[in-house]
Amino acid sequence: MYTGKTVFAQLLEHLPLHQFRRCVKRYKGNYKVQSFTCLDQYLCLFFAQLTYRESLRDISTCLLGMQNKLYH
Repeated sequence: MYTGKTVFAQLLEHLPLHQFRRCVKRYKGNYKVQSFTCLDQYLCLFFAQLTYRESLRDISTCLLGMQNKLYH
């Protein structure tokens, strides 16, 4: 079995995360955030868009099903 990067991780390499972090810092998006940061939300929504999820319950169910592959 191949143990390299997942397709999702390979797609994330092409996203300009440094620009995203700069925008979050500029507009204070993580102000008073305790656990679920703007980047975490962005990654969840990115995953949901790629896998055609239709609701928050569908997203959470799918992410909980792949808990061993999550890094955060």
